[in-house]
Amino acid sequence: MTLPVTNLVEISNLNFGYSSRLVLKGINLTVPKGSLVAIMGLSGCGKTTLLRLIGGQLRAHDGTVTVAGQCLNHMNSKDLYALRRRMGMLFQFGALFTDLSVYNNVAYQMHEHTRLPESVIHDLTLMKLNAVGLRGAQALMPSELSGGMARRVALARATALDPELILYDEPFAGLDPISLGVIGQLIRRLNDASGATSVIVTHDVQESLKIVDYVYFVSEGVIVAQGTPEQIRSSTLPFVHQFIWGEADGPMPFHYPAPKMKDDLDLRSA
Repeated sequence: MTLPVTNLVEISNLNFGYSSRLVLKGINLTVPKGSLVAIMGLSGCGKTTLLRLIGGQLRAHDGTVTVAGQCLNHMNSKDLYALRRRMGMLFQFGALFTDLSVYNNVAYQMHEHTRLPESVIHDLTLMKLNAVGLRGAQALMPSELSGGMARRVALARATALDPELILYDEPFAGLDPISLGVIGQLIRRLNDASGATSVIVTHDVQESLKIVDYVYFVSEGVIVAQGTPEQIRSSTLPFVHQFIWGEADGPMPFHYPAPKMKDDLDLRSA
């Protein structure tokens, strides 16, 4: 008898690097089915690398990455592509196909990966666009959309095939406060309505804490803190407190490591 998978994503003792530079060290992380989990941290801390490992674009050097009960470490291309069809991805800044209309951007995966009749694809595409409030924009081109509208189209495209797992790479980057709030609520609502599981990579603290179930903080390739939004807000850990409240002083320095100023300046007499 096969036991049901309770964690859609499981990462155990993960190490990953480029050449001799280790980017992720000893990562342990779980994403329960139906949950919305955020991975936070400063730019360059390894968040997006972690997302690429979950999506199978990169392979772990040590440790394991398991999605839907399948270990990605040594998965062949055929099985990996089959697993990816059960995933959706919202890329940073949307990454819409610039030569395709809003309608065709959303319908693209249905045309590529299903044999559904065109009439069914038509109706499903309009339903996805309606869910993000853009059914009336179906004929527009990406160049005619605002940043917030483009991100909503990208969200409709990411959920086009009703994926089990949705990966979000900085979904709030570059958005105005109203669009940011709209996207955040759409992510939460679509996750709950579809029964999907979502992983969000972001450094937008306040918006993320409104919608996620659990948070992992990454710093210099290591998970330094984790917890529910309530636990994160009340954390007394210096790193978490500095990050949450955007303080200049703390364990994360403003200055990149450098020699003492007096040693760097040319103080020789003219």
